[in-house]
Amino acid sequence: MGVFAFKLPDIGEGVVEGEVVEWMVKVGDSINEDEPILSVMTDKATVEIPSPVDGVVKSIVGEPGTILAVGQVCIEFETDGESTPVESKEEEEEVDEESVEEIVDVEPEPAPKAKPKSTPVVVSAPGTRPLASPAVRQRARESGINLSTVSGSGPAGRITHADLDSWKDAGSPVAAAGPSRTALTGTTEIPVIGLRRKIAESMTESYSTIPHFSYFEEVDITDLETLRLHLNSTKNEDQPKLTYLPFIMQGLVKALGENPVCNALYDDEKGVVTRHDAVHLGIATQTERGLYVPVVKHVEAQDVWESASEMQRVSQAARDGTANLDELSGSTFTITSLGRMGGLGATPIINKPEVGILGVHNAVDTPVVRNGQIVVRKMLRLSSSWDHRVVDGWDGAVLVQRLKTLLENPATIFM
Repeated sequence: MGVFAFKLPDIGEGVVEGEVVEWMVKVGDSINEDEPILSVMTDKATVEIPSPVDGVVKSIVGEPGTILAVGQVCIEFETDGESTPVESKEEEEEVDEESVEEIVDVEPEPAPKAKPKSTPVVVSAPGTRPLASPAVRQRARESGINLSTVSGSGPAGRITHADLDSWKDAGSPVAAAGPSRTALTGTTEIPVIGLRRKIAESMTESYSTIPHFSYFEEVDITDLETLRLHLNSTKNEDQPKLTYLPFIMQGLVKALGENPVCNALYDDEKGVVTRHDAVHLGIATQTERGLYVPVVKHVEAQDVWESASEMQRVSQAARDGTANLDELSGSTFTITSLGRMGGLGATPIINKPEVGILGVHNAVDTPVVRNGQIVVRKMLRLSSSWDHRVVDGWDGAVLVQRLKTLLENPATIFM
């Protein structure tokens, strides 16, 4: 028997360290080569690390939340071969990029029933969505299990396949119906790790280093709504259903092209602003794992149908956990949509190193005055934030007003 010491591999994109999100194995487990063993969060994405060998897990390094350096031994296996102290198979054979450079949040196949764990379990509070991977959710649906009644033993109370097994072994308990009238005193501590920690760090850096100013506007999209409904009613089967966002994306192509100071990245360490001719739009997307910003590249080369298709594709990839690093980087401007949540306004935080962000609220039938008469029009509110070191208040207002004019006269978007 030998011992194989496996180092955290070089994931690429200049990544020098990663945060342990979840170990998919434990000491004593038998594992086959290429089976997933570890989920790691980098600055760019969450990646799944496969086993380099067949063997039995001898030791692992780091609990969820631990930062591991690239090249640091993270797990040791007992193998049939000779000992390879502090050697990584990556030095002999490159890891398959497709299996590494991919965002994943998929639990391994249902494992043998787990032994009792000492990890504290967390039960979802009433009215909240239980934390679980798509694979676990699918298995629960197929088994008729209500995830809100299952205790999660994974990171931050995440429900695993083993938790489903334990729930079944306990006789499928059912949560009591009706609201509780008993005073509650319990608390749950949730470590800020993984993507949530990255979001916290990114938002703190952006808001503490960028002097934000915000600008709000209301847009009459009654004519745009008429056009949108017409296009959806006459579209081909292969064409996606249009929302307002693809029109806004096309409008931004024109507005940003006329105001290039707003389509830029600011390297504050070097003191250099890089203006971009291409329009790469980040689309802020809420997922079960937190906020991701997949990117629609080269919107300036697309029509409204292509923008809609690509936006839907990258957003769904982010939700499914299948978006790659390229699809999650390279934006020059970001759109964040509150959709049906609506709201009167917001102050979106800039996606650093970009210099602006546009918030889109829901469209509401609103009484307004036109030619001295009160009429009902469909109104859409926009909220924007700008980096005042680079974008003057006038420039931000000019861009939003140009976008307003385009959306209120939708034919001009395509001229």
